Amino acid sequence: MNHKLTWWARSSAATAALLCAGAAQAERQLNMSVPVTQAGQTMYDLHTLMLVICAVIFVAVFGVMFYSLYAHRKSVNKDVATFHENHLVEVIWTVIPFVILLVMAFPATQAIIAMRDTSNPDITIKVTGYQWKWGYDYLKGDGEGIRFVSNLATPQDQIFDRVGKGENYLLEVDNPLVVPVGKKVRILTTADDVIHAWYVPQLAVQQDATPGFIRDTWFKAEKVGTYRGQCAKLCGKDHAYMPIVVNVVSDADYKKWVDDQKKKMAAAGDNPDKTWTMAELMARGEKVYASNCAACHQANGQGLPPAFPALDGSKVVTGPAVGHAEIILNGRPGTTMAAFRQLSDVEIAAVVTYERNAWNTKTGDMMQPAEVKAQREGKAAAKPAAAPAS
Repeated sequence: MNHKLTWWARSSAATAALLCAGAAQAERQLNMSVPVTQAGQTMYDLHTLMLVICAVIFVAVFGVMFYSLYAHRKSVNKDVATFHENHLVEVIWTVIPFVILLVMAFPATQAIIAMRDTSNPDITIKVTGYQWKWGYDYLKGDGEGIRFVSNLATPQDQIFDRVGKGENYLLEVDNPLVVPVGKKVRILTTADDVIHAWYVPQLAVQQDATPGFIRDTWFKAEKVGTYRGQCAKLCGKDHAYMPIVVNVVSDADYKKWVDDQKKKMAAAGDNPDKTWTMAELMARGEKVYASNCAACHQANGQGLPPAFPALDGSKVVTGPAVGHAEIILNGRPGTTMAAFRQLSDVEIAAVVTYERNAWNTKTGDMMQPAEVKAQREGKAAAKPAAAPAS
């Protein structure tokens, strides 16, 4: 008996310790995220209203049921009812649910109509889903012409448990979406490969991004801050590595960001007609490879066979450069190798050059952006190599 008590005491202590540790490490949020848009507040209020209505119905129905079981129990010799029909009761239990449904449907319909009204936006941004990143194009308003790709910024060492997890593990990106506070932002969603979904809970935005289609939604953030979300579709092996970060800033900070972005774009000077040196292409290619290829093929080019073959010394890397570029442009059907047409001609030329001259592979050749441009436009014959590349 004492052994049993000791075992129970130890088990209880261990359970309590685990619960305390979990409480210390995680925020136990039971309700929806605190909204920062009017649409989000409307959804939050609707959620609360529906919860209250359901709770009242639950209490009423089960209250009547338990009362009936108690008051009409056999032990008190309660006479069994003999009636079979009661038209008044039937009318009541038909009309009351109908009225309840109307009470619930009216505000919900109003909210849905308001959430679908994308007219008169201050800023329009096209969001394109790729495996596994987001592309942003500012189409209207301040910032028109700005274009960039947003990749996961969480280090590989954290993902593979070589170091501790950061505060925003798997929810941080290299290029966040930046919008001004108090402005209506229209989001146009599409995808380049499979179905994705652009989802930011605190902005009350979730919209599918479907290849070949343009969907739209909108939000107007009323509070400066950083808001995080993720792709809400099971879009492939790196679905969990496709975060969304939206920085809502003041008008002054937004204008400064727009100016800085345009200066960076002008300074980058990604002219596909320029003849680049090997050093320039290698430096640029290393960055492109780290952002787009290293997750599958690894930083050392050794890959994760058999799903992700090694690039170092592969037939793709040592074969014709035009075939190498073709795989990057159009992907490999039937494999996990996705198309990377969203990369610029300079970026593709740079990553091809880098992969052909990094690690133990030293082909000594390079590819110019003008060659990629011609290949993209169908002016160069492309001969795909024998194996997937990044």
